[in-house]
Amino acid sequence: MPKISANGIEIEYETRGDAAGDPLVLIGGLGVQLMSWNETFVKALADAGFYVIVYDNRDVGKSTKFEDWGPADIPAAFAQARAKEKVTAPYTLDDLADDAAELVLALGFDKAHFVGSSNGGAIAQTLAYRRPECVKSMASIMATSARRGLPRPEGAAAEWLTRPRNPAGTREGAMEDAVETAKIIGSPAFPVEERVLRERAGALFDRSFYPDGNGRHLLASLASGDSRVAHLGEIKAPVVVIHGREDPLVPLGCAEDVHNSIPGSEIVVIDGMGHDIPDEAVPVIVAAIVKNAKKA
Repeated sequence: MPKISANGIEIEYETRGDAAGDPLVLIGGLGVQLMSWNETFVKALADAGFYVIVYDNRDVGKSTKFEDWGPADIPAAFAQARAKEKVTAPYTLDDLADDAAELVLALGFDKAHFVGSSNGGAIAQTLAYRRPECVKSMASIMATSARRGLPRPEGAAAEWLTRPRNPAGTREGAMEDAVETAKIIGSPAFPVEERVLRERAGALFDRSFYPDGNGRHLLASLASGDSRVAHLGEIKAPVVVIHGREDPLVPLGCAEDVHNSIPGSEIVVIDGMGHDIPDEAVPVIVAAIVKNAKKA
């Protein structure tokens, strides 16, 4: 896969679809590698006429790592955030947003459509007001505004959020973790076969198992806090907010706040969907993205 220098780092990326199509960038969430995206979803976007660009965020996959920083102390960072104390991090959502913008420019485009999922949705929101000249349209999927007082994950989902990913560091452990994760935050109405989950997890482990990056991504989100709330109303690009009604990790109220904070945005709620993009929801999600992109 190709790499490109952008924003002072090396970013690994991949493209799908006709290069003459409208560029659309997929921004992944915490620790999400470019090959983590649902292939049915990526193909459907390419079939809809987009030139799809997927990439590894900094500290993920094959892009530049920030190893000198060391592992993140997530429990301590959560405690600091709740006490409204400053959380120190090697980078913030602003930096991750700038990475996406500079990637597009480095690839020779003036602007693109952006689709962010989970923490990638937070990055996309940041990008839409921070670098508006680069954004044709934006879709925020499974993401929160980070406004204080919004619903939080509870029970198993809350415990999963701070749990180390595959502490054994083995390929089998990665596969077991993927199966357990799907049970906790996956779509209850659209379960994925265990065989498929294990195959995907094994392939991701083989490509790049790097839990420290996942932790530092969460640290970046905590360090950014609710800073973007004050800026969401500045977003001028067409925005669609897409969310699963049964999302246990980012409850629906969080997405509703994103929608209510961005003037002119639309919201699409999918019954039975949790914190993933199941094949069954792809037609609805892609239709919403296409509709929103046409407004640009």
